[in-house]
Amino acid sequence: MSKPRYVLTLSCVNRPGIVAAVTTYLFEQGGDIREAQQFDDMETSKFFARIAFDLTHPGGIEGLRENFATIAARFSLTYAINDHGTPRRVLLLVSKFDHCLVDLLYRWRIGELALTPTAIVSNHGPEHFAGIDLAGIPFHHLPITKDTKMEQEAQIWALVQETQSELVVLARYMQVLSDALSSKLSGKCINIHHSFLPGFKGAKPYHQAHSRGVKLIGATAHYVTTDLDEGPIIEQDVERISHADTPDDLVRKGRDIERRVLARAVRYHLEDRVILNNKKSVVFTV
Repeated sequence: MSKPRYVLTLSCVNRPGIVAAVTTYLFEQGGDIREAQQFDDMETSKFFARIAFDLTHPGGIEGLRENFATIAARFSLTYAINDHGTPRRVLLLVSKFDHCLVDLLYRWRIGELALTPTAIVSNHGPEHFAGIDLAGIPFHHLPITKDTKMEQEAQIWALVQETQSELVVLARYMQVLSDALSSKLSGKCINIHHSFLPGFKGAKPYHQAHSRGVKLIGATAHYVTTDLDEGPIIEQDVERISHADTPDDLVRKGRDIERRVLARAVRYHLEDRVILNNKKSVVFTV
């Protein structure tokens, strides 16, 4: 069965009649609902929903979007109606470690991730990626120092705009984004890191974890905000380890977790399964 082409996501203060009004409107506009998920946050009294649908008559999406404003105003909805017929444009940032980059490119090649890579940006030179098939994706080496950070970030932001990128993925990009750039990319930038923070900061976190005898390692994918590594979490995973595991074993297992957690987070975003809920997120997984 083919995937639904359009996805409506919405959030608002909860009140009776939201689902009835929205679904009735979609029906009247020729919408064929294929998937529907909703969540009532009892703590904040907010309502969230994701509705995937097709149209029984082609070319009607613009009129549907325009007239939906009446429903949105009635319930004070924050909403988006996205067309999934065209892959999202994604800019990839990476530093020295390439495992997440390689994994995302592979999933893109086999059609698992509906994205179009617009460019790859790294603070390391192309020689670090000589063994990777970049499939002709433009590569930009933008070195950074303490004194050139703002200039380098201006180049990144210019690339985001020039390539019309809709999402930026920090695929193990080991540079902290400034508050200014983080704000510009709010809700449109995903980061991946190990889940030892804030316990094991700095260099060789897996070696630090090994020296403390940890029994679980994990990874976290989240949206980038001005609060370092504290943005709304999209996805996490863990794996048990034992006393027999060496630091290298932890690093190896950590790479595997980071790859799959980032890939799932990117897919959830591309499929409009993530809706921000203040400092948290609502994730409608399948």
